[in-house]
Amino acid sequence: MRIVKNLNDGWKFTLDGKTSDVDIPHTWNGEDGQSGGNNYRRTVATYEKTFPRPALETRGKAYLEFKGVNSSCRVFLNGSEICAHDGGYSTFRVNVTDFLSDENALKVEVDNRANETVYPQTADFTFYGGIYRDVNLVTVSENHFDLDYYGGPGIKVTPTVEDGDGKAKIETFVSGSGDVHITISDADGNTVAEGCGGTFIVKDARLWDGVKDPYLYTAKAALSVNGNTVDEIEAAFGFRTFRVDPELGFFLNGRSYPLRGVCRHQDRPKIGNAITRAMHEEDVGLICDVGANTVRLAHYQHDDYFYDLCDRKGLIVWAEIPYISRHMNGADENAMNQMRELITQEYNHPSIVCWGLSNEITMHGAGDDRLAFHKKLNDFCHAYDPTRLTVIAVYMVAGVRNKLNYVPDLVSYNLYHGWYLPFFSLSGKKLDRFHKAHPATPLGLSEYGAEAMPNLHSVKPKRGDNTEEFQCLFHEKYLDIIESRPYIWATHVWNMFDFAADARNQGGEPGMNHKGLVTFDRKTKKDAFWLYKAHWSDEKFVHICGKRFTRRSGKTVTVKVYSNNDEVELFVNGKSAGKKRGAYKFEFTFPLEETNAIEARSGGLTDELVITKVNSPDPAYKLSKKNKGSNKSWEK
Repeated sequence: MRIVKNLNDGWKFTLDGKTSDVDIPHTWNGEDGQSGGNNYRRTVATYEKTFPRPALETRGKAYLEFKGVNSSCRVFLNGSEICAHDGGYSTFRVNVTDFLSDENALKVEVDNRANETVYPQTADFTFYGGIYRDVNLVTVSENHFDLDYYGGPGIKVTPTVEDGDGKAKIETFVSGSGDVHITISDADGNTVAEGCGGTFIVKDARLWDGVKDPYLYTAKAALSVNGNTVDEIEAAFGFRTFRVDPELGFFLNGRSYPLRGVCRHQDRPKIGNAITRAMHEEDVGLICDVGANTVRLAHYQHDDYFYDLCDRKGLIVWAEIPYISRHMNGADENAMNQMRELITQEYNHPSIVCWGLSNEITMHGAGDDRLAFHKKLNDFCHAYDPTRLTVIAVYMVAGVRNKLNYVPDLVSYNLYHGWYLPFFSLSGKKLDRFHKAHPATPLGLSEYGAEAMPNLHSVKPKRGDNTEEFQCLFHEKYLDIIESRPYIWATHVWNMFDFAADARNQGGEPGMNHKGLVTFDRKTKKDAFWLYKAHWSDEKFVHICGKRFTRRSGKTVTVKVYSNNDEVELFVNGKSAGKKRGAYKFEFTFPLEETNAIEARSGGLTDELVITKVNSPDPAYKLSKKNKGSNKSWEK
């Protein structure tokens, strides 16, 4: 039978001739990759450990499984090179049976140096080096479900819905021989269908229905030889239908279901991308808290566990590979291989509805081979997975009639008018121009956002000041753009969380992109978070903006309140400053006293803020010229 043993503990890590003790997950760029200067270590480092010979059945097999090594690596066991892998975000395995000794010396050379053959090489995030996801030793019988094909799970579930019934085509892939028995169970563990393979009917199937009812079934496959079970695997899946209408947007299970959500990067302070399951859970919890129903997992394959969490929470997922910013003539094979790994490994997830071909790939010039490769990659996705759509995220300045826009099923633009460029209205005009030029192509908004530092504030926010107030203004404008255009199939805020981009220098904190609705450490929800919660969430709340803007000058003060109730009353020093009716945003102006104890009340809920009057604007709230940096610190 299959046994999975985790090998995360007790590694020797060597960098620049210095060896230290580490546990996996680990990166050597957890600090220098977040400090700015675009000078973090891109080099080769080694990880070594020993492990005893595992117990194997007669003619049994042993595999090493790596869930993520960034970005290239060579694996050695007992002095022999046993495999190499290019691509830092996917699972790969290697059969080590013939290389085992009583005591086994494992060495992994990890390489995140710049090159022209492995994506990504040009992008607005840090390429952390290291073994940053789990390492496992998997032992199986001679006859077992496949472990060799592109890190796949050995089982493929293709669900469809017909006349209220669920149909699940289940394919298993066996190394060796044996009899396969499939059991499908519901969320309570009750068997609803079983047999030897093929297509299974689940009568009156309960649908996987987004955030309201993300119902999952489980397909369990058992392999037996002479009546004895020798291997078992399982996959969660969901029955759902979806389509995208170029005029009316996204439909889930036959009903209109506008996709409104966020993009997500996977890193954290000091540890980079070497994050734990608890951190993945915290991230998905915050994404659900803001009321999102979709997440774009940018700009690479994320941890398997995060796709599992999206399945369980009902989040619609845009999954993509790191084919980003710059087409490299020598890297087509690598991009294709990363797409094959992504689809193979994540095929069973009902949350995923589209495969992302590329992101902002026109940022740099390229020849006709770029267009030809997009067509090839698109055709591959359709042939390899005919059940899902393809999509690209288009660079802001790319023309609406760019030939790449004719390749995928879906197109989304990354638009930053109002931040990198002036005039918010230009984003709406760009979307309308595209919609007119491509009336049969569904159009979305894959990125939009503005930098905000929780310590920076202004009563007159303006583009480039990095204040929370301008970030709110930016997103208020974009919500107006979005909500007046029902044809937009999906919108994804850039970004849910601040993240490291070592080339950046903005907001007084080099090395960071501060467009998140939540800070890098996940401890502070910026005011714009509550704006989206007001628009997206059914969980009632009231929030006073400016909790970190408590020292103000002037004769009067204006306070903004976000709520998904339709009426808010504001009290100042115990006296009502008025009631406002409306939607999402409520503003109150009142005389500024020496101390102002402010309370917002709405639907039995309250929020509080104390503002102190000062003689002149506090310079601590303003970004100094010395620390301002530039919006041009990154190419986009």
